[in-house]
Amino acid sequence: MKALRTLAPLFWKYKGRMIAGVIFILLTNIFAVFAPALIGEGVNTLRDAYTTYLSPESTNAFAQPSTLELPQILSEVARFTGLSSEWDGNVESAEDVYRLVALIAIFQALLYMIVYFIKGIFLFLTRQTIIINSRLMEFDLKERIYGHYQKLDAQFYKKNDTGDLMNRISEDVSKVRMFLGPAVMYSINLFVLIIIVVSVMVSIDLKLTLFALLPLPLMSIGIYFISSKINRLSDAVASQQSDLSSFVQQHISGIRVLQSYHREFKAATRFEKESDKYKEKALNLVKVESMFIPLVILLVGLSTVLTVYVGGMQVINGKLELGHIFQFIFYVNILTWPFASVGWVTSLVQKAEASMARILNFLDSKPSISDSSEDFTDPTKNSGLTFNNVSYTYPDTGIEALKNISFDLKPGQTIAITGKTGSGKSTVAMLCMRLMDPNTGEITLDGIELPRWPLQKLRSKTGYVPQDVFLFSDTIENNISFGKSSSDSNIDEEIVESAQLAAVHNDIINLENGYKTILGERGVNLSGGQKQRISIARAVIRKPRLLILDDCLSAVDTNTEAHILGSLAKLNEKNPDLSTLMVSHRISTIKHADQILVIDNGELIESGTHQELLALGGLYSQMNTRQQTKDETI
Repeated sequence: MKALRTLAPLFWKYKGRMIAGVIFILLTNIFAVFAPALIGEGVNTLRDAYTTYLSPESTNAFAQPSTLELPQILSEVARFTGLSSEWDGNVESAEDVYRLVALIAIFQALLYMIVYFIKGIFLFLTRQTIIINSRLMEFDLKERIYGHYQKLDAQFYKKNDTGDLMNRISEDVSKVRMFLGPAVMYSINLFVLIIIVVSVMVSIDLKLTLFALLPLPLMSIGIYFISSKINRLSDAVASQQSDLSSFVQQHISGIRVLQSYHREFKAATRFEKESDKYKEKALNLVKVESMFIPLVILLVGLSTVLTVYVGGMQVINGKLELGHIFQFIFYVNILTWPFASVGWVTSLVQKAEASMARILNFLDSKPSISDSSEDFTDPTKNSGLTFNNVSYTYPDTGIEALKNISFDLKPGQTIAITGKTGSGKSTVAMLCMRLMDPNTGEITLDGIELPRWPLQKLRSKTGYVPQDVFLFSDTIENNISFGKSSSDSNIDEEIVESAQLAAVHNDIINLENGYKTILGERGVNLSGGQKQRISIARAVIRKPRLLILDDCLSAVDTNTEAHILGSLAKLNEKNPDLSTLMVSHRISTIKHADQILVIDNGELIESGTHQELLALGGLYSQMNTRQQTKDETI
């Protein structure tokens, strides 16, 4: 339980609830043990009434004939439950005996109900403390994991599968919660119950106690092995279910491709095969689970038989009261589930240990991008963004994306970066946002190296439109205002202004619900161009110092592109401190930039204005010629 020991601070944080839970478990079990004692004493009282007054061997003057036995007494009690007011409580006739027994039965029934009612209250309080406590600890653990997610860099997410990361915060945490709640509760309950019940049973008769409890450890062992097999089969079912869900999700997402290639029959055949695998594994699980209850009933029945036989022999020999047999049967049933839960709890602990180890392995991963420990003072001078001999190699592929790149982006200036696909253009944009750090060289903002900037402060000064647009399943207005505080008084006006600047306002107001329109997953109900323009609006609403546009106009037409570029030019006029870095392979997008950098295989091979680069006759000029020819052909 090395991994689970790391949860000690959570238990300490909620120690008040845990202590209260233990107290409630103790009180619950005290009343649970007291109730069977009432049954035992009630049976003894009925027997004493019969032996003293109604048995043929009784010396009492009003003893009934020998044919009157205990079942008949009970039927008579039922007849005489309406007690007459004339009875003074003295036992002077058989009718008074029935009345006395009826009083005792009614009293004990009421007392039994009261005891179980009180037990139920304490059982409710037990769950309200320990189970809710586990939910609170689950929330803290999920919050810790999610907080760690926010700190990790882009490289971590490239190395790890999204589904696996989701499982850490959902499935793994749920398994740990089962340890924090049910496993802890049932373990404490078993410990307390064994001490109380066994102490009472031993105080009555040691021999009967040993025989009555003999099958219960066998039950724990048997259930442990069954539970272990159930766990293995459950994991197999869950894994197959995950594969089946992934298959369905993938084919639903790509339904247009599926139908356009007329592959529905093949997909249905594959789905049938996957479903058959799931059915087979699910049936194997059901077969094993079907052994659980029969095993419990068999061993409880065996314990009951031993209790009745051994107890009966003790009663015959005059060493035990008849009511104690009934009492022991109740105690055996009380202990049944706690003993049965041993195997289940052991399984929960094993699962929680494995899940917590996975969580710790994730939490121990250190982000390569983190805040500096040095004191930071905001620079007084805006000197822009500088790349000084920057090189970067992707660690997972070994591809050298940038080689000794240098340039200066001054306030109020627009620099564009272009080149062939895979030349390293987007790498420059990600380095500017400090989504990763260069292997060699230096990047500074306002004269301060990026690693010295607090991440929150650095990114509060930037607006980033990535190449791969991501929109949340939320309203359009919330997507645009994502990077702004909702408490801003003029936020609605800023949303509209940003949408107009990004040339998407008219598209939005033509929707049925306008800015209140709920977007589908990743903005699936919008066109590619609309998604790009909303992403631009989301960036410019922040009024950034550094605006980074990573090939974000690739899906818009030339008229819309011209409108957006004109709006960005006006934005530069309004904010002279704004520095804009544009990354694009389209010459029409970048030809108005103050300076254009041409990158090929990670190296800066050309730089200058649009006209200067055309005059060079190099790669930029070739790209321009090809794109113009393509446009004319279209």
